[in-house]
Amino acid sequence: MDMINRYALIASLTATLVSFTAFSPASALEMAQAQETQPTQGQAGKGTDAAISDQKIQAFAVAYLQVDKVRQAYSAKIEATTDAAAKEKLQTEASKQMVEAVESSSAISVEEYSSILTAAQNDPALAKKVQEKIQTTPPAQQ
Repeated sequence: MDMINRYALIASLTATLVSFTAFSPASALEMAQAQETQPTQGQAGKGTDAAISDQKIQAFAVAYLQVDKVRQAYSAKIEATTDAAAKEKLQTEASKQMVEAVESSSAISVEEYSSILTAAQNDPALAKKVQEKIQTTPPAQQ
């Protein structure tokens, strides 16, 4: 069961990698913020935002920046590769590196990271809070 969950999380981070190859690191958060004008904004995730502590958001920001370094390192390689098998191998490699980047943090688990990422993509208020933390995280913590 634990192995299945780990691979599901790797698949989730792979999807994140693939979606981020065409966008800047904050694009997903910016897209979530663009939804702020939608009428359902008041209903979406007020409980989610309150349930995630500032410490977890800070830990997420640090881990996100590490994951983004991996994304940047692999993005050009993946785009430059024309062979589908080689692309898939690079994406798998990148996913493993992303998971390791998150796991290297003692302050946040891969599950918590994925949960916050998903919540931020669906909750404009949380997305704004996360984006602010990412932008203000000191280079020493990156």
